[in-house]
Amino acid sequence: MRRYLFLLLLATACVPLGTPITDPNAARSPGQQRPPEYYADKTLRYQDFIYNPDVKSVQCYVATGQPTEVFQPPVAPLQGQSFTLEFDLLGAQSERLTAKLVHCDVDWKPSVLTDMQFLNEINEFLITDYRTGVGTKVPFYHYRLRVPPVKISGNYLLVVQSAGRVPLVSRRLLVYQNDVEVDLRQGIPVAGEERYTLQQVDFAIRYGAMNLVNPAQEVKVILRQNFRWDNAKINLRPTFVRDAERLLQYQYFNFENTFPGLSEFRFFDTRSLRVLGQGMAKLDPEANPRAVLLTLEGSRLGQGYTQYDDINGQRVFENREYGNGDSNADYADVTFQLKAEQPAASPVYIIGALTDWQFKEEFKLTYDAANQIYSTTALLKQGYYNYYYATQTPQGPNSVPWEGSHQETENQYDLLVYYRPPGTRSDLLIGYQVITVNGRRP
Repeated sequence: MRRYLFLLLLATACVPLGTPITDPNAARSPGQQRPPEYYADKTLRYQDFIYNPDVKSVQCYVATGQPTEVFQPPVAPLQGQSFTLEFDLLGAQSERLTAKLVHCDVDWKPSVLTDMQFLNEINEFLITDYRTGVGTKVPFYHYRLRVPPVKISGNYLLVVQSAGRVPLVSRRLLVYQNDVEVDLRQGIPVAGEERYTLQQVDFAIRYGAMNLVNPAQEVKVILRQNFRWDNAKINLRPTFVRDAERLLQYQYFNFENTFPGLSEFRFFDTRSLRVLGQGMAKLDPEANPRAVLLTLEGSRLGQGYTQYDDINGQRVFENREYGNGDSNADYADVTFQLKAEQPAASPVYIIGALTDWQFKEEFKLTYDAANQIYSTTALLKQGYYNYYYATQTPQGPNSVPWEGSHQETENQYDLLVYYRPPGTRSDLLIGYQVITVNGRRP
């Protein structure tokens, strides 16, 4: 389905040029709205994170050689690793950048392993593959790194550093070996109305080929929706251990393995900054950087389910006129608009791969009471984007009030299975499985 959608996006025809934006505040200098306090702390986080406001458009994926490879999450088998990291660094001068790997345990804390226990080379990789933006109003350099393979399965943090070993960007990588058999399938929530809004994923683990010691306590699993970490289900314990069958069963009755189905992702298309694309209301091609006003949107709560293909929160960079989104795609100030009769009780944000699934200040919406509109402006590279609106809560993002929730929505789920053998010092990723719920055929 994603391959079909990607090819469909490349073939989509443009629509005529719309009315230019005349608001004098619409044309902003790059990064004018960047909150410096967000980037002030350079302490390394063991998560997907950007430490410098000049780092943009980060993508980390498994290289497959296919047009859809940028949609592949950074999860790869031990035999056949091919991780690629790409990002832009704003500015007219290139910099000397290096990268390193940090081995982590299941809780994403640095392990006690030495570099040589998980690598065959020195743990400092000079990034030599970079090129300047061509014909863009916003100057930048595009960097690419192929990550060297590791020797053992588990969690790894890839860290890019500037001079002085100051972190610029970090990304989580997962390397697995299928030592156990994971049975992952769509279930039906045992409830009333919830069965129309929630999606349940049932699973079991067969470990016939592996001698697990105390599997009820030592096997740890993590369940994710659309490869997100912000709402992942962690510390899920087996409800039944069948030693004779060498089987772990996970059967829950309190929604431990359910997620709101939400709706298909919202989207907009800025692959051309000469004409209006989907989701664009106005375009000012003369502004520096160019300015895009997206269509005014509203909450989808209470609406019926609408089926269409999306890319599950991801984005792809491209320049429709010249191709090669790496170096030819320019940046634009993109203004989001959300209609709301009254402000929400908590802050409202845009979330998706464009925000690393985090609450970032430049994606926090401001409420205009006079016009009853939430809005914010962010500097984004030309491309096709998916996103949600979400309210910030102590438990994490809540998109249901803005997006609604339907069990018919297409989503992807994956299960990570970890185990630390007795006497060892690392958590191995011994099983991995992905399923698509409500998948569409092209």
